Amino acid sequence: MKAVNVVAALIINQDQVFATQRGYGGFKDGWEFPGGKIEPGETPEQALKREIQEELATEIQVEKPLTTVEYDYPTFHLSMQCFLCKVERGNLTLLEHEAARWLSYDELDDVDWLPADRIMMGELRECLVKLDGKNESDS
Repeated sequence: MKAVNVVAALIINQDQVFATQRGYGGFKDGWEFPGGKIEPGETPEQALKREIQEELATEIQVEKPLTTVEYDYPTFHLSMQCFLCKVERGNLTLLEHEAARWLSYDELDDVDWLPADRIMMGELRECLVKLDGKNESDS
């Protein structure tokens, strides 16, 4: 089975995460975290910055890795490295996606996630709870 190595940006703003809806391909209309394939010679962080610039016309800061998801789709094996990120510069302009939403902890189940993205919801929820706790203690 063909292996595909990708990166995904969990772009966080306070206690919300940015989700995008695919506008093309076999998984059109499914919700995912933005990102894409790692090109030869790129580190995962470099690939993520490039992909977000290409897809969303935005510069991000890659904060830290969250998890790596391994998932077998019918025709390929996906290895997806997921990173917590923040917007550095830009307005998250949709250049390839059909739609996008900022989702809070309570809204994560409101969209139809692609299977690989759904796998890491538990870790993302833990992260958002910790961030929400930090934000409350900051005020």
